[in-house]
Amino acid sequence: MTPGRPVPPPLAKPVTLDSKEDRSGTLAAAYGATSPESGLVPLTVARRTPTADDIEIAIEFCGLCHSDVHATRGEWRVPPYPLVPGHEIVGRVTRVGAGVQEFAPGDRVGVGCMVDSCRECESCLEGLEQYCERGNVGTYGAVDPRHGNQITQGGYSTSVVVDRRFVLRIPEALDPAAAAPLLCAGITTYSPLRYFDVEEGDSVGVVGLGGLGHMAVKIAKAMGAVVTVFTTSESKFTAARELGADHVVLSKDADAMEAANRSIDVIIDTVAAPHDLNPYFRTLRLDGALFQLGLPADDMPPVSPGLLIRRRLAYAGSLIGGIAETQEMLDFCAEHGVVSDVEIVAAGQLNEAYDRMVAGDVKYRFVLDTATLQEQSERADA
Repeated sequence: MTPGRPVPPPLAKPVTLDSKEDRSGTLAAAYGATSPESGLVPLTVARRTPTADDIEIAIEFCGLCHSDVHATRGEWRVPPYPLVPGHEIVGRVTRVGAGVQEFAPGDRVGVGCMVDSCRECESCLEGLEQYCERGNVGTYGAVDPRHGNQITQGGYSTSVVVDRRFVLRIPEALDPAAAAPLLCAGITTYSPLRYFDVEEGDSVGVVGLGGLGHMAVKIAKAMGAVVTVFTTSESKFTAARELGADHVVLSKDADAMEAANRSIDVIIDTVAAPHDLNPYFRTLRLDGALFQLGLPADDMPPVSPGLLIRRRLAYAGSLIGGIAETQEMLDFCAEHGVVSDVEIVAAGQLNEAYDRMVAGDVKYRFVLDTATLQEQSERADA
């Protein structure tokens, strides 16, 4: 197992938009928030007319991510309202710009967590657009400098227009609804496993068994790893084994954690609440690594440097993946039959689904069926 990363082809250099760009666009039915307290309400989104490098997509499904809850409720920052969330988008191409050759109307495609980047910094040129040194342009709630500094609006809508460089091909072998969460939860867990070059026989630990955790189990197993799930709840034992876990450890059982000492090569930590990492470091072998994917709102307990030093351990973070790596992940999942376990919801169930996500009452991801969206009256300019 050797740390590294794929070297995808770089993006094209930045383009200068024609000042006469047609912004009349089309209207899309959507659901979004108008304030931190509004909940999700019916909206109408204006989508731009595709430029030469753009692709217009009729959205079929959009996954619900816990970050959507934080964003719409203003729990991380106060976003620009109205705000239409959704960055796990799957649909069919309806129109393409004159410069688009790799996609055609009718193709099934996806859009993940970002819709642009500077395209010229070192990270972008290495295919690591998620780490754009000027900041990537998020799929919703972000200023889009290439299109008049408009605020991006996401996938809880019937259509979207995205630059071809940030559109992904969804293999037809994948169920479109179950593939939607791959564009966030899938790539978020695939990327650190790929970076650490996990292969057959390696030992992977997964902390937490939610939306991210269940994808980490499935992807690690598809890579041939021996997977151990660490959980605080004995009720998750059966579910972990059903997903393919080889071992399940009750992390609050000191004896069970001691038995796991020096048994793991890499840990994927998906827990988004403050928790003590030191017991997990003790389960790592020499040169092991723990990747933090969960983002707690409050401070974590301190890490003991001695644990890292004595086994040359690495403690790292990881953020989604670049466009080329995300396409690689989708193709890998199609080859190995890996998709998310989903519950499909209608537009009228979105607020209930948000409350259930906060309560942990989902197994394991909600996905919006956009066919349930209706024509709406209030407008969220995109």
